[in-house]
Amino acid sequence: MLTAEIRSKVDQVWNAFWAGGIANPLEVIEQITYLLFMRGLDEIQTRE
Repeated sequence: MLTAEIRSKVDQVWNAFWAGGIANPLEVIEQITYLLFMRGLDEIQTRE
């Protein structure tokens, strides 16, 4: 379920992308996917 807190955080991320010049929703999803992948790699490397 989408709570008000989660919705607010999603809106903040969306606004950051919009301010950076990325307005296409598919591009936003693509960039978020890259960021999550990079974060996962960083966490794995940190654990090692």
